Amino acid sequence: MKRKQVQSSNIRSIGYNCNLGVLEIEFDKGAVYHYKEVRPEVVVELLLAGSIGAYFASNIKTKYQYVKGEYNV
Repeated sequence: MKRKQVQSSNIRSIGYNCNLGVLEIEFDKGAVYHYKEVRPEVVVELLLAGSIGAYFASNIKTKYQYVKGEYNV
């Protein structure tokens, strides 16, 4: 999945597969997480947020199931 680099203190890049609803987050320390069943509008809000890290923590981190590391999408 192709990711877009973002301005954030702890998130390096973000990717999204709209066909599967999988959001891919790469953190600054190199870990990659795949969040399942994320709606497209949530991804748009994340990318437009004044603080991507704060939006992620409040609206994604604990609200979606995830897989750490490689995930076939």
